[in-house]
Amino acid sequence: MIRKTIPYPMTIEVETTTLAEVEEAIAHNADIIMLDNMPVEQMEVAVKLIRVSNNNIKIEASGNVTLKTIRAVAETGVDYISSSAPITRSSWLDLSMRLGS
Repeated sequence: MIRKTIPYPMTIEVETTTLAEVEEAIAHNADIIMLDNMPVEQMEVAVKLIRVSNNNIKIEASGNVTLKTIRAVAETGVDYISSSAPITRSSWLDLSMRLGS
């Protein structure tokens, strides 16, 4: 129903956290499937499910991606990796500047 209401070439991305949700997103022809907070082993299974059913679906990994896990996540075969680590795990320096006399 959503696809009928959005203008071309907008895409539909579905956020999934389980293999059942991945299967549902595949069945409804999502353009992009986000694998959110999945363990690497589960991502590997999800990527295989998606690739076998429709090789045109793009796959994004998101959630709990760190410098320690990013290589393993990339090796699952996902197309995109997103991470909030640069924001949520950064140290911040609070600076202020005073102008005037």
